[in-house]
Amino acid sequence: MRKNAVNELKTIREYYKPIQPTVSANNNEISYQERKPNKEIEDFIYCFWQLKTQKPLKSDYNYRVVSDGCIDIFFDHKKPTENFAMGFCRKFVQFSIGKEFDYIGIRFLPSAFTHLFGVDAKTLSNQSQELNKILPNFSGWINTEIKPTDSFEKIGAILNDKIIGYSKNQDISYDHRFLDSLNLIFKRNGFLDTEKDLNTGLSPRQLRRIFNFYIGTTAKSFSNVVRFQHILSAKPSKQRLKENKLYFDVGFFDQAHFIKNFKTFYGVTPSEAFN
Repeated sequence: MRKNAVNELKTIREYYKPIQPTVSANNNEISYQERKPNKEIEDFIYCFWQLKTQKPLKSDYNYRVVSDGCIDIFFDHKKPTENFAMGFCRKFVQFSIGKEFDYIGIRFLPSAFTHLFGVDAKTLSNQSQELNKILPNFSGWINTEIKPTDSFEKIGAILNDKIIGYSKNQDISYDHRFLDSLNLIFKRNGFLDTEKDLNTGLSPRQLRRIFNFYIGTTAKSFSNVVRFQHILSAKPSKQRLKENKLYFDVGFFDQAHFIKNFKTFYGVTPSEAFN
């Protein structure tokens, strides 16, 4: 069944706000900013983002990406020919990006990358790959249309126009059993038994196959990331975590279980993250 994407994917944006707490707000050496997409593609794109140094750093910067369930396209603003795609990550990823950098990216909402481009998300999972090996035409377009002298604002507008045009030319097919499963995970904040609670007409084997294709992992693994992101979006203080025990509400049995799970997705303990 084929319909306008706005009618099909809108509940993903309504229920899910993937957070990347990459850089501290008081870091005056590095800036991170996000720009919202045009309304025509807001059900595909969560944001356009830029991570850049304000001045050369004294030592290499270790950039940590927390698990957010999304797929990103990103490129070096100064050398747009260096462009990549990063798939779903089961755990946090950290890598050194040098003393001076300026990266710009597109964060696709869960399943949107595959709906738009038809790429099997599982082939991208837990890694970044050169974009020309995955979407050679899109990679070539970045090479020719993005200029190192362009501002982030201008690049955001160029990317908006490109993806709007692309989405209008695609005859996108939607599997409502998958989308119903996805929306149920979001509505439950990731706290559900994916084998028993996702009664959407898919067998366990079909569910595994279709989530791997559209998300890049199993429904259970994705639910764990949604649950983690729910905790992040609540922005709890250390005191609130102790008093309210928010983690009980999303199925953690004790504090030790919660801390271990959180550290897998973030790279540090909740106390360090919410300090």
